[in-house]
Amino acid sequence: LAASSCKAFSTFSRRSPSLIRSFATTTNSEEEEITPIAADDTSICNLEAEVLEKLKSPFLRVMRDRGFLHQCTGISNLDDKLMEEGATSAYLGFDATADSLHVGSLLQIMILRHWQKSGNRPVVLIGGATSKVGDPTGKDESRVLLTDEIIKKNTDGISQVFQKFLTFEGKDDENKSDTDAIMVNNDDWLGKLNYLDFLREYGTQFSINRMMSFESVKQRLTREAPFSFLEFNYMILQAYDFLELYRRYNAVLQLGGSDQWGNMVSGIELGRKCEGTQLFALTAPLITTSDGKKMGKTAGGAMWLNADRLSEYDYWQFWRNTSDEDVIRFLKLFTELPMDKINELEELTGADINSAKVVLADEATTLLHGKECLEKIHQTTQNMFAGAGESTKGLPRMILTGDDLEGGFGILDAFVQLKLATSKKEARRLIQGGGAKLEGDKINDERLKLTSEDFEGGRTEIILRAGKKRAGVVEFQQ
Repeated sequence: LAASSCKAFSTFSRRSPSLIRSFATTTNSEEEEITPIAADDTSICNLEAEVLEKLKSPFLRVMRDRGFLHQCTGISNLDDKLMEEGATSAYLGFDATADSLHVGSLLQIMILRHWQKSGNRPVVLIGGATSKVGDPTGKDESRVLLTDEIIKKNTDGISQVFQKFLTFEGKDDENKSDTDAIMVNNDDWLGKLNYLDFLREYGTQFSINRMMSFESVKQRLTREAPFSFLEFNYMILQAYDFLELYRRYNAVLQLGGSDQWGNMVSGIELGRKCEGTQLFALTAPLITTSDGKKMGKTAGGAMWLNADRLSEYDYWQFWRNTSDEDVIRFLKLFTELPMDKINELEELTGADINSAKVVLADEATTLLHGKECLEKIHQTTQNMFAGAGESTKGLPRMILTGDDLEGGFGILDAFVQLKLATSKKEARRLIQGGGAKLEGDKINDERLKLTSEDFEGGRTEIILRAGKKRAGVVEFQQ
Protein backbone atom coordinates (compact mmCIF):
# COMPACT_ATOMS: atom_id res chain seq x y z
CA LEU A 1 0.00 0.00 0.00
CA ALA A 2 2.81 2.40 0.84
CA ALA A 3 4.57 1.75 -2.44
CA SER A 4 1.39 2.23 -4.49
CA SER A 5 0.52 5.47 -2.67
CA CYS A 6 3.99 6.87 -3.27
CA LYS A 7 3.94 5.79 -6.89
CA ALA A 8 0.63 7.54 -7.47
CA PHE A 9 1.81 10.62 -5.68
CA SER A 10 5.09 10.72 -7.57
CA THR A 11 3.09 10.78 -10.79
CA PHE A 12 1.17 13.77 -9.49
CA SER A 13 4.43 15.47 -8.52
CA ARG A 14 5.90 15.05 -11.99
CA ARG A 15 2.75 16.57 -13.50
CA SER A 16 3.07 19.61 -11.26
CA PRO A 17 6.79 20.38 -10.90
CA SER A 18 6.20 24.10 -10.45
CA LEU A 19 4.12 23.49 -7.31
CA ILE A 20 6.48 21.16 -5.50
CA ARG A 21 10.06 21.27 -4.28
CA SER A 22 11.81 18.93 -1.91
CA PHE A 23 14.73 19.40 0.43
CA ALA A 24 17.12 16.96 2.04
CA THR A 25 16.92 16.27 5.76
CA THR A 26 19.60 17.16 8.29
CA THR A 27 21.01 16.07 11.61
CA ASN A 28 21.08 18.25 14.70
CA SER A 29 24.63 19.37 13.97
CA GLU A 30 25.43 23.04 14.48
CA GLU A 31 27.26 23.20 11.19
CA GLU A 32 24.76 21.42 8.94
CA GLU A 33 21.76 23.04 7.29
CA ILE A 34 18.74 21.75 5.45
CA THR A 35 19.79 22.32 1.87
CA PRO A 36 18.01 22.27 -1.48
CA ILE A 37 18.42 19.21 -3.66
CA ALA A 38 17.85 18.53 -7.32
CA ALA A 39 14.51 19.73 -8.63
CA ASP A 40 13.87 16.34 -10.27
CA ASP A 41 13.61 14.72 -6.82
CA THR A 42 10.19 16.19 -6.19
CA SER A 43 8.88 14.11 -3.30
CA ILE A 44 10.04 12.23 -0.25
CA CYS A 45 8.41 9.23 -1.94
CA ASN A 46 11.29 9.42 -4.44
CA LEU A 47 13.97 10.38 -1.96
CA GLU A 48 13.36 7.99 0.92
CA ALA A 49 11.07 5.24 -0.38
CA GLU A 50 12.78 2.56 1.71
CA VAL A 51 12.45 4.63 4.87
CA LEU A 52 8.75 5.21 4.22
CA GLU A 53 8.08 1.49 3.93
CA LYS A 54 9.44 1.01 7.48
CA LEU A 55 7.43 3.74 9.22
CA LYS A 56 5.94 2.61 12.54
CA SER A 57 4.01 5.56 13.98
CA PRO A 58 0.27 5.61 13.15
CA PHE A 59 0.30 9.28 12.12
CA LEU A 60 3.12 9.01 9.59
CA ARG A 61 1.66 5.81 8.18
CA VAL A 62 -1.67 7.57 7.60
CA MET A 63 0.14 10.50 5.97
CA ARG A 64 1.99 8.09 3.69
CA ASP A 65 -0.90 5.81 2.79
CA ARG A 66 -3.51 8.50 2.10
CA GLY A 67 -1.25 10.79 0.06
CA PHE A 68 -0.66 13.63 2.55
CA LEU A 69 3.10 13.28 2.77
CA HIS A 70 5.33 15.37 0.53
CA GLN A 71 8.34 16.60 2.52
CA CYS A 72 9.60 15.88 6.02
CA THR A 73 12.80 16.67 7.86
CA GLY A 74 14.42 13.85 9.82
CA ILE A 75 11.50 11.51 9.21
CA SER A 76 13.18 8.51 10.86
CA ASN A 77 13.91 10.53 13.99
CA LEU A 78 10.36 11.89 14.00
CA ASP A 79 8.97 8.38 13.60
CA ASP A 80 11.02 7.16 16.58
CA LYS A 81 9.96 10.15 18.66
CA LEU A 82 6.26 9.55 17.99
CA MET A 83 6.63 5.89 18.93
CA GLU A 84 8.67 6.45 22.10
CA GLU A 85 6.94 9.49 23.63
CA GLY A 86 3.37 10.19 24.66
CA ALA A 87 1.14 12.90 23.24
CA THR A 88 3.35 15.20 21.14
CA SER A 89 2.44 18.76 20.16
CA ALA A 90 2.43 19.97 16.55
CA TYR A 91 1.10 23.20 15.14
CA LEU A 92 -0.33 24.54 11.92
CA GLY A 93 -0.89 28.23 11.18
CA PHE A 94 -3.80 30.01 9.49
CA ASP A 95 -3.71 33.72 8.70
CA ALA A 96 -6.94 35.69 9.10
CA THR A 97 -7.18 36.97 5.52
CA ALA A 98 -10.94 36.28 5.18
CA ASP A 99 -13.84 35.63 7.54
CA SER A 100 -14.03 31.97 6.50
CA LEU A 101 -11.56 29.35 5.38
CA HIS A 102 -12.31 27.53 2.13
CA VAL A 103 -11.77 24.03 0.80
CA GLY A 104 -8.16 24.92 -0.03
CA SER A 105 -7.46 24.90 3.74
CA LEU A 106 -9.34 21.66 4.37
CA LEU A 107 -6.32 19.48 3.63
CA GLN A 108 -4.43 21.13 6.51
CA ILE A 109 -7.40 20.76 8.86
CA MET A 110 -7.62 17.06 8.00
CA ILE A 111 -3.92 16.67 8.85
CA LEU A 112 -4.57 18.18 12.29
CA ARG A 113 -7.52 15.81 12.74
CA HIS A 114 -5.37 12.78 11.89
CA TRP A 115 -2.68 14.10 14.24
CA GLN A 116 -5.14 14.22 17.14
CA LYS A 117 -6.71 10.85 16.33
CA SER A 118 -3.19 9.37 16.41
CA GLY A 119 -2.90 10.33 20.08
CA ASN A 120 -1.20 13.72 19.77
CA ARG A 121 -2.06 17.35 20.58
CA PRO A 122 -2.85 19.83 17.79
CA VAL A 123 -2.01 23.49 18.26
CA VAL A 124 -4.06 25.72 15.96
CA LEU A 125 -2.19 28.99 15.40
CA ILE A 126 -4.25 31.95 14.25
CA GLY A 127 -2.04 34.53 12.57
CA GLY A 128 -3.48 37.67 14.11
CA ALA A 129 -0.07 39.38 13.88
CA THR A 130 1.24 37.87 10.64
CA SER A 131 -2.04 38.86 8.95
CA LYS A 132 -0.90 42.47 9.46
CA VAL A 133 2.18 41.71 7.35
CA GLY A 134 0.79 39.40 4.67
CA ASP A 135 2.35 36.19 3.43
CA PRO A 136 4.04 36.90 0.05
CA THR A 137 4.27 33.20 -0.88
CA GLY A 138 2.82 32.55 -4.32
CA LYS A 139 1.59 36.13 -4.74
CA ASP A 140 2.30 38.35 -7.72
CA GLU A 141 1.94 41.52 -5.67
CA SER A 142 1.59 42.72 -2.09
CA ARG A 143 -1.54 41.78 -0.19
CA VAL A 144 -3.93 44.55 0.80
CA LEU A 145 -3.11 45.64 4.35
CA LEU A 146 -5.89 44.71 6.75
CA THR A 147 -7.09 46.85 9.66
CA ASP A 148 -7.18 45.52 13.21
CA GLU A 149 -10.99 45.49 13.06
CA ILE A 150 -11.06 43.34 9.90
CA ILE A 151 -8.45 40.94 11.31
CA LYS A 152 -10.52 40.56 14.50
CA LYS A 153 -13.66 39.86 12.45
CA ASN A 154 -11.81 37.37 10.26
CA THR A 155 -10.24 35.66 13.29
CA ASP A 156 -13.67 35.14 14.83
CA GLY A 157 -14.93 33.78 11.51
CA ILE A 158 -12.21 31.23 10.77
CA SER A 159 -12.00 29.99 14.37
CA GLN A 160 -15.45 28.38 14.18
CA VAL A 161 -14.60 25.58 11.77
CA PHE A 162 -11.91 23.93 13.91
CA GLN A 163 -14.47 23.01 16.56
CA LYS A 164 -16.08 20.67 14.01
CA PHE A 165 -12.91 18.72 13.28
CA LEU A 166 -10.98 18.79 16.56
CA THR A 167 -11.66 18.20 20.25
CA PHE A 168 -10.57 21.21 22.29
CA GLU A 169 -9.79 21.62 25.98
CA GLY A 170 -12.84 21.45 28.21
CA LYS A 171 -13.58 23.95 30.97
CA ASP A 172 -13.53 21.31 33.71
CA ASP A 173 -10.45 19.32 34.72
CA GLU A 174 -12.31 15.98 34.74
CA ASN A 175 -12.69 15.87 30.95
CA LYS A 176 -9.24 17.17 30.04
CA SER A 177 -6.92 15.05 27.92
CA ASP A 178 -3.30 15.31 26.82
CA THR A 179 -4.55 15.25 23.22
CA ASP A 180 -6.97 18.18 23.60
CA ALA A 181 -6.37 20.80 20.92
CA ILE A 182 -5.55 24.37 21.81
CA MET A 183 -5.97 27.54 19.76
CA VAL A 184 -3.53 30.42 20.11
CA ASN A 185 -2.94 33.75 18.37
CA ASN A 186 0.57 34.90 17.44
CA ASP A 187 -0.45 38.49 18.16
CA ASP A 188 -0.06 37.53 21.82
CA TRP A 189 3.73 37.52 21.42
CA LEU A 190 4.56 39.18 18.10
CA GLY A 191 2.43 42.19 19.03
CA LYS A 192 4.55 42.80 22.14
CA LEU A 193 8.02 42.60 20.56
CA ASN A 194 10.42 45.51 20.87
CA TYR A 195 11.88 46.03 17.40
CA LEU A 196 15.47 46.82 18.41
CA ASP A 197 15.60 44.08 21.04
CA PHE A 198 14.22 41.56 18.54
CA LEU A 199 16.76 42.57 15.89
CA ARG A 200 19.68 42.27 18.31
CA GLU A 201 18.61 38.92 19.73
CA TYR A 202 17.37 37.16 16.62
CA GLY A 203 18.46 39.18 13.59
CA THR A 204 21.92 37.66 13.76
CA GLN A 205 20.40 34.17 13.37
CA PHE A 206 19.10 34.88 9.86
CA SER A 207 21.27 35.08 6.76
CA ILE A 208 20.04 37.26 3.90
CA ASN A 209 21.97 35.01 1.51
CA ARG A 210 20.11 32.02 2.91
CA MET A 211 16.70 33.71 2.75
CA MET A 212 17.28 34.76 -0.86
CA SER A 213 17.93 31.13 -1.82
CA PHE A 214 14.41 29.96 -1.03
CA GLU A 215 12.14 29.34 -3.98
CA SER A 216 9.28 31.46 -2.61
CA VAL A 217 11.57 34.51 -2.46
CA LYS A 218 13.10 33.84 -5.89
CA GLN A 219 9.67 33.58 -7.50
CA ARG A 220 8.48 36.82 -5.92
CA LEU A 221 11.57 38.72 -7.06
CA THR A 222 10.82 37.80 -10.68
CA ARG A 223 7.41 39.53 -10.52
CA GLU A 224 6.87 43.06 -11.77
CA ALA A 225 5.37 44.30 -8.50
CA PRO A 226 7.92 45.33 -5.84
CA PHE A 227 8.73 42.92 -3.01
CA SER A 228 8.45 45.09 0.10
CA PHE A 229 10.63 44.88 3.20
CA LEU A 230 7.44 44.32 5.20
CA GLU A 231 6.67 41.11 3.30
CA PHE A 232 10.31 39.99 3.41
CA ASN A 233 10.01 39.89 7.20
CA TYR A 234 7.19 37.34 7.06
CA MET A 235 9.67 34.45 6.94
CA ILE A 236 11.39 35.70 10.09
CA LEU A 237 8.11 36.07 11.97
CA GLN A 238 6.95 32.58 10.99
CA ALA A 239 10.27 31.13 12.08
CA TYR A 240 9.98 32.93 15.41
CA ASP A 241 6.46 31.54 15.83
CA PHE A 242 7.91 28.03 15.75
CA LEU A 243 10.47 28.91 18.40
CA GLU A 244 7.84 30.57 20.61
CA LEU A 245 5.40 27.65 20.29
CA TYR A 246 8.19 25.23 21.22
CA ARG A 247 8.97 27.29 24.30
CA ARG A 248 5.33 27.71 25.35
CA TYR A 249 3.73 24.41 24.35
CA ASN A 250 6.66 22.11 23.47
CA ALA A 251 5.50 22.04 19.84
CA VAL A 252 8.25 20.11 18.05
CA LEU A 253 6.59 19.72 14.65
CA GLN A 254 5.27 22.29 12.22
CA LEU A 255 2.74 21.14 9.62
CA GLY A 256 1.88 22.99 6.43
CA GLY A 257 1.73 23.13 2.67
CA SER A 258 4.78 22.63 0.49
CA ASP A 259 4.78 26.33 -0.45
CA GLN A 260 5.71 27.10 3.19
CA TRP A 261 8.77 24.86 3.22
CA GLY A 262 11.37 27.63 3.26
CA ASN A 263 9.69 29.42 6.18
CA MET A 264 9.36 26.14 8.08
CA VAL A 265 13.02 25.26 7.56
CA SER A 266 13.97 28.69 8.92
CA GLY A 267 12.01 27.91 12.08
CA ILE A 268 13.81 24.59 12.50
CA GLU A 269 17.18 26.27 12.18
CA LEU A 270 16.18 29.03 14.63
CA GLY A 271 15.17 26.41 17.19
CA ARG A 272 18.49 24.62 16.77
CA LYS A 273 20.53 27.81 17.13
CA CYS A 274 18.58 29.29 20.06
CA GLU A 275 17.55 26.19 22.03
CA GLY A 276 19.84 23.45 20.72
CA THR A 277 16.82 21.29 19.99
CA GLN A 278 15.73 19.26 16.99
CA LEU A 279 12.45 20.48 15.58
CA PHE A 280 10.66 18.95 12.59
CA ALA A 281 8.66 20.08 9.57
CA LEU A 282 6.22 18.05 7.51
CA THR A 283 4.49 19.35 4.40
CA ALA A 284 1.63 18.15 2.25
CA PRO A 285 1.37 18.82 -1.49
CA LEU A 286 -0.43 21.82 -2.86
CA ILE A 287 -3.54 20.15 -4.20
CA THR A 288 -4.83 20.93 -7.67
CA THR A 289 -7.61 19.21 -9.58
CA SER A 290 -6.80 16.92 -12.50
CA ASP A 291 -7.35 19.80 -14.92
CA GLY A 292 -4.77 21.92 -13.10
CA LYS A 293 -7.12 24.24 -11.23
CA LYS A 294 -6.46 25.40 -7.69
CA MET A 295 -8.34 23.40 -5.08
CA GLY A 296 -11.30 25.18 -3.50
CA LYS A 297 -11.97 27.64 -6.30
CA THR A 298 -14.71 27.25 -8.93
CA ALA A 299 -16.28 29.42 -11.59
CA GLY A 300 -18.92 30.28 -9.00
CA GLY A 301 -16.37 31.46 -6.43
CA ALA A 302 -14.60 30.01 -3.41
CA MET A 303 -15.99 26.92 -1.68
CA TRP A 304 -16.25 28.38 1.82
CA LEU A 305 -16.35 26.18 4.93
CA ASN A 306 -18.63 28.42 7.01
CA ALA A 307 -22.32 27.70 6.44
CA ASP A 308 -23.17 31.40 6.36
CA ARG A 309 -20.92 31.76 3.31
CA LEU A 310 -21.89 28.55 1.49
CA SER A 311 -24.95 26.35 2.03
CA GLU A 312 -24.68 22.68 2.96
CA TYR A 313 -26.32 21.83 -0.36
CA ASP A 314 -23.78 23.77 -2.45
CA TYR A 315 -20.93 22.24 -0.43
CA TRP A 316 -22.28 18.74 -1.10
CA GLN A 317 -22.68 19.56 -4.80
CA PHE A 318 -19.07 20.73 -5.00
CA TRP A 319 -17.84 17.28 -3.97
CA ARG A 320 -20.47 15.50 -6.04
CA ASN A 321 -19.15 17.31 -9.14
CA THR A 322 -15.62 15.97 -8.63
CA SER A 323 -14.06 14.64 -11.84
CA ASP A 324 -13.62 10.90 -12.38
CA GLU A 325 -9.84 11.32 -12.21
CA ASP A 326 -9.92 13.01 -8.77
CA VAL A 327 -12.55 11.11 -6.81
CA ILE A 328 -10.34 8.37 -5.32
CA ARG A 329 -7.56 10.82 -4.42
CA PHE A 330 -10.08 13.11 -2.73
CA LEU A 331 -11.67 10.22 -0.84
CA LYS A 332 -8.26 9.52 0.68
CA LEU A 333 -7.55 13.15 1.54
CA PHE A 334 -10.89 14.64 2.51
CA THR A 335 -12.75 11.76 4.16
CA GLU A 336 -12.01 9.17 6.81
CA LEU A 337 -13.40 6.30 4.78
CA PRO A 338 -11.26 3.19 5.44
CA MET A 339 -8.67 2.45 2.80
CA ASP A 340 -10.13 -0.97 2.01
CA LYS A 341 -13.47 0.65 1.16
CA ILE A 342 -11.72 3.26 -1.00
CA ASN A 343 -9.86 0.49 -2.80
CA GLU A 344 -13.20 -1.16 -3.58
CA LEU A 345 -14.56 2.10 -4.99
CA GLU A 346 -11.43 2.46 -7.09
CA GLU A 347 -12.52 -0.62 -9.07
CA LEU A 348 -15.64 1.15 -10.35
CA THR A 349 -15.72 2.18 -14.00
CA GLY A 350 -17.93 4.16 -16.35
CA ALA A 351 -21.15 5.58 -14.92
CA ASP A 352 -20.67 3.52 -11.74
CA ILE A 353 -17.99 6.01 -10.66
CA ASN A 354 -20.84 8.40 -9.83
CA SER A 355 -21.66 6.29 -6.77
CA ALA A 356 -18.12 6.95 -5.48
CA LYS A 357 -18.73 10.67 -5.95
CA VAL A 358 -21.88 10.48 -3.84
CA VAL A 359 -19.89 8.70 -1.11
CA LEU A 360 -17.27 11.45 -1.30
CA ALA A 361 -19.92 14.18 -1.07
CA ASP A 362 -21.70 12.47 1.83
CA GLU A 363 -18.54 11.81 3.83
CA ALA A 364 -17.01 15.26 3.31
CA THR A 365 -20.28 17.05 4.09
CA THR A 366 -20.83 14.96 7.23
CA LEU A 367 -17.41 15.93 8.59
CA LEU A 368 -18.14 19.64 8.19
CA HIS A 369 -21.89 20.03 8.63
CA GLY A 370 -23.00 16.81 10.35
CA LYS A 371 -24.92 13.83 9.06
CA GLU A 372 -28.31 15.42 9.81
CA CYS A 373 -28.24 17.63 6.71
CA LEU A 374 -27.81 14.72 4.27
CA GLU A 375 -31.47 13.68 4.21
CA LYS A 376 -32.58 17.13 3.02
CA ILE A 377 -29.77 17.28 0.48
CA HIS A 378 -30.56 13.86 -0.96
CA GLN A 379 -34.27 14.63 -1.18
CA THR A 380 -33.66 17.96 -2.86
CA THR A 381 -31.21 16.42 -5.31
CA GLN A 382 -33.59 13.61 -6.16
CA ASN A 383 -36.49 15.97 -6.71
CA MET A 384 -34.48 18.45 -8.76
CA PHE A 385 -32.75 16.03 -11.06
CA ALA A 386 -34.93 12.93 -11.09
CA GLY A 387 -38.25 14.63 -11.83
CA ALA A 388 -39.95 13.75 -8.55
CA GLY A 389 -41.54 17.17 -8.07
CA GLU A 390 -39.94 20.13 -6.34
CA SER A 391 -38.69 20.11 -2.74
CA THR A 392 -36.86 23.20 -1.61
CA LYS A 393 -35.90 22.32 1.97
CA GLY A 394 -32.20 21.95 1.31
CA LEU A 395 -31.79 24.95 -0.99
CA PRO A 396 -30.36 28.34 -0.04
CA ARG A 397 -33.09 30.91 0.36
CA MET A 398 -33.71 34.61 0.78
CA ILE A 399 -36.80 36.42 2.05
CA LEU A 400 -38.57 39.34 0.41
CA THR A 401 -41.38 41.39 1.91
CA GLY A 402 -44.07 43.53 0.32
CA ASP A 403 -41.88 46.58 0.83
CA ASP A 404 -39.01 44.89 -1.04
CA LEU A 405 -41.28 44.14 -3.99
CA GLU A 406 -43.02 47.52 -4.13
CA GLY A 407 -40.59 48.99 -6.62
CA GLY A 408 -39.42 45.62 -7.92
CA PHE A 409 -36.42 43.61 -6.74
CA GLY A 410 -33.62 43.25 -9.30
CA ILE A 411 -33.01 39.73 -10.58
CA LEU A 412 -29.24 40.32 -10.51
CA ASP A 413 -29.42 41.16 -6.80
CA ALA A 414 -31.44 38.01 -6.17
CA PHE A 415 -28.82 35.78 -7.81
CA VAL A 416 -26.06 37.42 -5.77
CA GLN A 417 -27.92 37.19 -2.45
CA LEU A 418 -28.64 33.50 -3.04
CA LYS A 419 -24.93 33.00 -3.81
CA LEU A 420 -25.82 31.66 -7.25
CA ALA A 421 -23.42 34.32 -8.52
CA THR A 422 -20.57 36.09 -6.78
CA SER A 423 -21.36 39.48 -8.32
CA LYS A 424 -23.86 41.26 -10.55
CA LYS A 425 -21.33 41.00 -13.36
CA GLU A 426 -21.25 37.23 -13.03
CA ALA A 427 -25.07 37.09 -12.80
CA ARG A 428 -25.28 39.16 -15.97
CA ARG A 429 -22.94 36.73 -17.78
CA LEU A 430 -25.06 33.84 -16.56
CA ILE A 431 -28.19 35.39 -18.07
CA GLN A 432 -26.42 36.24 -21.32
CA GLY A 433 -25.19 32.65 -21.56
CA GLY A 434 -28.67 31.24 -21.11
CA GLY A 435 -27.92 29.54 -17.78
CA ALA A 436 -30.28 31.59 -15.58
CA LYS A 437 -33.86 30.43 -15.06
CA LEU A 438 -36.89 31.54 -13.09
CA GLU A 439 -39.31 28.68 -12.36
CA GLY A 440 -37.87 26.72 -15.27
CA ASP A 441 -38.14 29.57 -17.77
CA LYS A 442 -34.98 31.06 -19.22
CA ILE A 443 -34.30 34.64 -18.10
CA ASN A 444 -33.47 36.80 -21.10
CA ASP A 445 -33.60 40.30 -19.60
CA GLU A 446 -30.92 41.21 -17.05
CA ARG A 447 -33.08 44.20 -16.04
CA LEU A 448 -35.91 41.91 -14.92
CA LYS A 449 -37.38 42.67 -11.50
CA LEU A 450 -39.34 40.44 -9.16
CA THR A 451 -42.68 41.98 -8.19
CA SER A 452 -45.76 41.00 -6.21
CA GLU A 453 -47.23 39.58 -9.43
CA ASP A 454 -44.67 36.75 -9.28
CA PHE A 455 -46.30 35.62 -6.03
CA GLU A 456 -49.96 35.82 -7.02
CA GLY A 457 -52.43 33.03 -6.31
CA GLY A 458 -51.07 32.31 -2.84
CA ARG A 459 -47.60 31.40 -4.06
CA THR A 460 -44.95 32.00 -1.40
CA GLU A 461 -41.81 30.70 -3.15
CA ILE A 462 -40.15 30.89 -6.53
CA ILE A 463 -37.04 28.99 -7.62
CA LEU A 464 -34.09 30.55 -9.41
CA ARG A 465 -31.58 28.31 -11.15
CA ALA A 466 -27.97 28.81 -12.20
CA GLY A 467 -27.16 26.07 -14.66
CA LYS A 468 -28.44 22.53 -14.15
CA LYS A 469 -27.20 21.81 -10.64
CA ARG A 470 -27.54 25.00 -8.60
CA ALA A 471 -30.75 26.57 -7.38
CA GLY A 472 -32.09 28.88 -4.69
CA VAL A 473 -35.45 29.96 -3.31
CA VAL A 474 -36.93 33.44 -3.11
CA GLU A 475 -39.53 33.33 -0.34
CA PHE A 476 -42.26 35.93 0.03
CA GLN A 477 -43.40 36.92 3.51
CA GLN A 478 -46.18 39.40 4.19
